[in-house]
Amino acid sequence: MRIAITGASGNIGTALLRRLSGSGHDLVGVARRIPTGEPYEALSWHGVDLAQAGAATPLGAAFEGADAVVHLAWGFQPSHNIDYLRRLGVGGTAAVVQAARTAGVRHLVHMSSVGAYSRAPGRRVDESAAREGIDSLAYSLHKAAAERLLDSYEQQAGEAAMLISRLRPGFVVQPDAASALLRYGVPGYVPARVLTLLPVLPLDRRLSIPVVHSDDLADGIVRVIERRAGGAFNFASEPPVTRDDLAEALGARPVQLPAKALSLLAGIGWRVRLQPLDPGWIDLAFSVPLLDTSRARAELGWAPAIDSRQALRMTIQAMAHGRSANSPVLRARSGVDQLRKLLTSGPLGNRRLP
Repeated sequence: MRIAITGASGNIGTALLRRLSGSGHDLVGVARRIPTGEPYEALSWHGVDLAQAGAATPLGAAFEGADAVVHLAWGFQPSHNIDYLRRLGVGGTAAVVQAARTAGVRHLVHMSSVGAYSRAPGRRVDESAAREGIDSLAYSLHKAAAERLLDSYEQQAGEAAMLISRLRPGFVVQPDAASALLRYGVPGYVPARVLTLLPVLPLDRRLSIPVVHSDDLADGIVRVIERRAGGAFNFASEPPVTRDDLAEALGARPVQLPAKALSLLAGIGWRVRLQPLDPGWIDLAFSVPLLDTSRARAELGWAPAIDSRQALRMTIQAMAHGRSANSPVLRARSGVDQLRKLLTSGPLGNRRLP
């Protein structure tokens, strides 16, 4: 089977390449910056920026002859440049659909998110739940908008529509993405080793979020492709991660800090460009539902091999030790490099991209 993967160099893409290694499938990778080394050497690569106008044309060339397209490409930074993030996420999804139709692709696997669901903190939902996103975070609104775009395509194409699968995982973590995840949330001038030195963790006790290891999500993707399973699937490990789980993984003592106060403090730092994390992510963490994964387990035979607490511990330990991958997206976090880019390109959250 020929499988084209957008965002193949990212967190989920890297895990998917590991999962497909030696499977006999013909793999095509699409990324803005092409990686080298393992596990990226087994692909034929196409350099495409999905945020650019006319991206459907080079995507069409990448998708030529593909039996399935796995659409993983998405953006998290620069968090102040909402227009760019919208062009990449929603506009990029539109370009992928157009290119896949033109190339005659039979199956599109779209990576959505728990963030596409409407606010339902602490409530466990299945795939039929409302999908309006969380209005305080562009990422969430864009994930919901991308799904509406797929809805529109399916309604217009009718019986002629290609098969579409929508995957809605919880927060996706793995050790190889540790540097990237830390870079998105903690400014480069803060040493990674600080994570192991925190005496307390000020956080709201109401935190309860779905988490899944990238390798388990990659296994789910392969099952969807090989079984040609259409529709929506939730993916999350058990149990949901709580504030106390996070504190234990960090070796810190949990201290109650209301989510609104934390969001306010993060917002001040974000607005003055002291830190790159959009405070909407904090709102999201306290607004997302928990995920009912019954459909994935029943129809795909999917079961996570790594529980959520183990996945969290592995990732935090990897963060503290600066673990990374060969991909430009998952590159090692460097305080010196971030300082250089701060002086030449501005803060990560506000950096200009094409």
